[in-house]
Amino acid sequence: MKGKVFLVGAGPGDVELLTLKAVRILKSASVVLHDALVGEGILAMVRPHALLVDVGKRVGDKRISQEGINRMLMQFAASANVVVRLKGGDPSIFGRAAEEMAALRAAGIEFEIVPGVTAATAAAAQAQIPLTDRESASAVVFLTAQQANCPASIEPFVRTGATLAIYMPNRQHREIALQLSAAGLANDTPCLIVSNASRQNQEQHWTDLAGLTLVSQPETPALLIIGEVARHREAGITAAALYAVAEADRVGFRVSHGR
Repeated sequence: MKGKVFLVGAGPGDVELLTLKAVRILKSASVVLHDALVGEGILAMVRPHALLVDVGKRVGDKRISQEGINRMLMQFAASANVVVRLKGGDPSIFGRAAEEMAALRAAGIEFEIVPGVTAATAAAAQAQIPLTDRESASAVVFLTAQQANCPASIEPFVRTGATLAIYMPNRQHREIALQLSAAGLANDTPCLIVSNASRQNQEQHWTDLAGLTLVSQPETPALLIIGEVARHREAGITAAALYAVAEADRVGFRVSHGR
C-alpha cells in the first residue's frame, strides 16, 4: 500500500470557499472520488488526466454502498500516490468520514483530513445572521434529521438554548416543528431554511416554529437553522429602515409612514 488518501472538504458549493490546501491537493491527485453535489467548478481544479469517480449518494439512490466506496479507496491507494475522497462541506460533519477512516486504518493506509466550510456556517453567512450570540445563544448544535437506523431525536437539545443547525431535514419540517414545540420551544422562535447554500441558485425561506409545519419541501440540499439568532435579520431590517428614514430627513425628503 503506497498511496495516501486525503478526505477533503469541498465546502458547500462556492468555489471561492475552498481552502488553499484543498486546491493544492486536488491539483496533485491521481484519483478523485467525489460526492454528487460537488460542482463542476471545483472538479475543474483537478489536474488533467486524473481519474474522476462519482460516488455520490442521493436520497433514494442506492447506486453504490458505503462499503463499496471503502473498497474503492483501498484499491486505488494500492496503485496511486494521491487519492482524494472529495466530500461536500466538511468531511467530519455528517460526511461518513468515521466509516472511511475506520476502513483505512484497518487496511493500514495512511490518510489525512482536510477540513472544509460546512453548510451551517455558509448558510448563516449568506443570511447575515450569527450562529451564536452573547445574549441569546451561547452554543450551536449541529444535528441531522437522519440516522442510520432510526429518525433522530432533537428534543433533548431544546433546553440547552442553543442554536439548532439541522442538516438534511428533507421532508420532516412538520415533524421537527412538532417535536420542538412539544419539548417546550416557543412557536414564535425564528426559523430559516436555506437550500443550496452559497450557490448561485441559493434560496432562503424565513418563518417561525409554527409556520415550519406548513412549509413546502425546498430544493435539496437544504439546511434548517432554528433559534433566536435568526431574529437578527429582523433587527437588521429595522435598523436599515430607521437609517433610511433618518438619511431622508437629513437631505430634506419627505418619507411616508403609511401602510
